[in-house]
Amino acid sequence: QVQLVESGGGLVQPGGSLRLSCSASGIIFRVYVVSWYRQPPGKQRELVAAITSGGTTNYVDSVKGRFTISRDNAKNTVYLQMNSLKSEDTAVYYCKAASLGNSAGYWGQGTQVTVSS
Repeated sequence: QVQLVESGGGLVQPGGSLRLSCSASGIIFRVYVVSWYRQPPGKQRELVAAITSGGTTNYVDSVKGRFTISRDNAKNTVYLQMNSLKSEDTAVYYCKAASLGNSAGYWGQGTQVTVSS
């Protein structure tokens, strides 16, 4: 069975950093486009960052210069390094893996990130 598991969330003060991890099992993760989405409380889910199988990255404007998405294919893991965190970054963060054969993709269960003093 396919499973994506996010980890690394927690409570952090404004200006702090967190690194989220998305670990996959049951798929050849390296061939997938992997994205991080987030859903703030009471708001819609939005795309935050994405990385292709070739390592090309894209970010929503609000996180450019602060967040970095990367992947370690040997570990079947994708990371989201989040620096200079702001209160508006507070959300549940989700990992998604998609491919040409499965554009709907697979989703993880989410991990809570709370930025508060």
